[in-house]
Amino acid sequence: MLKQLPIGVVCRGVSIGLSMALILALAPGQAAADTAEEVRATIMENAAYANKNLKDAPDTVSKDGAPEFWSSGGLMQWVPGDGALSEYEYQTMSPKHIEVVTLVEGQAAVAMYYAEGRFKTKGGEAVNNYLTRATEVYVQENGKWKVRAAHWSPIAGGSGTNQNSLD
Repeated sequence: MLKQLPIGVVCRGVSIGLSMALILALAPGQAAADTAEEVRATIMENAAYANKNLKDAPDTVSKDGAPEFWSSGGLMQWVPGDGALSEYEYQTMSPKHIEVVTLVEGQAAVAMYYAEGRFKTKGGEAVNNYLTRATEVYVQENGKWKVRAAHWSPIAGGSGTNQNSLD
């Protein structure tokens, strides 16, 4: 014979069950939002660091290096994880409209955005109308988001970098 439970117990049980289902259903979306926000913050922090310190932020490239197409239009370059950092006489770069697609939560994401500003690398020529599209693949290594691959292309009316090789 079945025993009937009081309505309050049944409602509480259903409420707890629905709450748990909702938490589990929303958790991946919330986690993906966290990854996207972390990658966005990394891009903004790296740009702010370079603008303030007149050199690229350290430790931003994967330990495995990164193949990159630069906005100068040259051939693919291999950027080592422990490569030299660019230094600038001046730099005012601004990433804009950053969109991030999470590939593997907490492990990999792709960021697409626009970068604009002006800069002059030490010993290099000035680029005063820098305007490019960027696509960067980020991986998380030791709790930090790092670039694993990148493609930069100039936007009509703007210019890319004037560097076409690490050599």
